[in-house]
Amino acid sequence: MSSARFSEKSVIVTGAAQGIGKACALRFASEGARVTIADRVEAQAQQVLAEIQAAGGDGRITIVDLETSAGAKQLMAETHEAYGGIDVSVHNVGGTIWAKPFWKYTDEEIEKEIQRSLWPTLWCCRAAIPYMMEQKSGAIVNVGSVATRGINRVPYSAAKGGVQAITTCMAMELAEHGIRVNSVAPGGVDVGERAIPRNTAALTEVDTLGMQGVYKQTLRDTPMQRFGTPGELAAAIAFLAADEASYITGQTLYVAGGGIG
Repeated sequence: MSSARFSEKSVIVTGAAQGIGKACALRFASEGARVTIADRVEAQAQQVLAEIQAAGGDGRITIVDLETSAGAKQLMAETHEAYGGIDVSVHNVGGTIWAKPFWKYTDEEIEKEIQRSLWPTLWCCRAAIPYMMEQKSGAIVNVGSVATRGINRVPYSAAKGGVQAITTCMAMELAEHGIRVNSVAPGGVDVGERAIPRNTAALTEVDTLGMQGVYKQTLRDTPMQRFGTPGELAAAIAFLAADEASYITGQTLYVAGGGIG
């Protein structure tokens, strides 16, 4: 494997068993990183690790629930113990569960959307800080969304707006400690079939129409008129995590085919 930008660096990728997270794990490993695959789906995580190792890369797995503070702390502690540091932490866990007009969400659905797409990033950022402050260096890359300007996903959009705010504010607080914090905001991304659907229940007519509205708006607001690929997102995330982005912090990079969120 190439040992370019991340040679011997310890890189955490959350939600790394599939989709954008998997693409990130493979990308970092291909550039020499020692990658921690953080997920709660062990079978899929093992497949990603096998791909990394088959290509001569270095990786490990932590199976953990990142919707909890305890889970985030466990991830950071185990990674630090295994690799002696945390150079990069990519916080990718999240994703729309339901798509429909805001007034048609139940209280429970709203809570689950926030639990899924805000807390993992908030907890992981806080858990990573002590290790990065101790070593006086580190790069955090959070995954937001252009859904902050979109329809039929108000709770999810609120969570991703929170991710963007976390990024900006943490960057201001941590700059003096040598820690950079940035985010990417994906547009529509074709991640293929998910190993575990976010919504395991049968789709109602409201859900189906809501998602159709999301797709229609996404393409309307994407000048390139296509969905992105996980690899395209991974390339942007790797750039923000790399030393070549050393004078970039507190920024949100829209990787959305021209969409601006």
